[in-house]
Amino acid sequence: MTNEDRDRYLRALPKAELHLHLEGSVAEPTLIELAAKHGIKLPFAEIGELFRFTDLAEFLGMYDVVCDAMRDAGDFRRTTFEALGRVADSGGRYVELFFSPQPHMQRNGVAYATILDGIIAGTRDAQTDRGVIARLIPAHNRELGGEAGLAFVDMVLAERRDEVIGIGLDYLENDPRPFAPMYERARKGGLHVTAHAGEIGPASYVRDSLDLLGCERIDHGYHIVDDPELVERCRAAGTFFTACPTTTTYTTDWRDLTSPEHAIRRMLDGGLALTLNTDDPGLMRTTLLDEYRYVAEMGRTPEELKEICLNGLRASWLDAETKRAWIANWSAEIDELIAPAIATS
Repeated sequence: MTNEDRDRYLRALPKAELHLHLEGSVAEPTLIELAAKHGIKLPFAEIGELFRFTDLAEFLGMYDVVCDAMRDAGDFRRTTFEALGRVADSGGRYVELFFSPQPHMQRNGVAYATILDGIIAGTRDAQTDRGVIARLIPAHNRELGGEAGLAFVDMVLAERRDEVIGIGLDYLENDPRPFAPMYERARKGGLHVTAHAGEIGPASYVRDSLDLLGCERIDHGYHIVDDPELVERCRAAGTFFTACPTTTTYTTDWRDLTSPEHAIRRMLDGGLALTLNTDDPGLMRTTLLDEYRYVAEMGRTPEELKEICLNGLRASWLDAETKRAWIANWSAEIDELIAPAIATS
């Protein structure tokens, strides 16, 4: 298959994205406009100079700068619409979108209801104009601790909207064990649960997120490759991991996507069920199509890429009936794409 044929195939694949942060999706031009709107002085003023960082801590500092520039419902509506539009540009059709309420609330006094109103309006605009469907996952800043996590869940449940389907755990990775009561309360309240684990933390954080938090999938999870027994356990259980190739080149020790030792390659080779995602595409200058390209360049076949696409639905929190129907429809659609792709290889 030529590179042109491969790109045509990859772009046409129907895709779901389950690991996308709203704040991390904001493009530099939008950030500059929002900062000017609210009279915020940015660290740099030139396009291309803002989003520069070398590790997760520096990245989170820039993430907070973006949060500072989002202050009213219109800001959240605009950034949501733009983020989902870029997913659609890469063939994305369904998104479970993370957002981080706490920095907006604590740093700038933005009400949680205001955040929700804006984001939900943006999702409806995107569904109408771009045909992409989105559901929402508010994520707790784990640096604030477990007690704050309980209050976070109470807030989410008190202001429950149909579009909000679960919770996550993000910011600088730490021990997941203190969040077990928070996750129990969320699950009892009818929320799905996931957590960032094993991105920079050890494989034990992946295990504890599954065993103690009851996570239905794991965001990132790369350090699972350090524990062969856990790899086998998760392979046998069909545990899903929302992998983000570009992110690894910024925040992990696996900076070379072409290396045979890269964690994502090893996870795939180990039979783990992965989905592909952009994480923070504005800050990291990537697209969903780019992420599929990177994994295709790891030597994955069209059939393997089909399974990755379908994993996006299998791992999703869509209702069972919708999930079955979409998997059947997407599978048939991808099979029609595969035939000419293989014929030209």
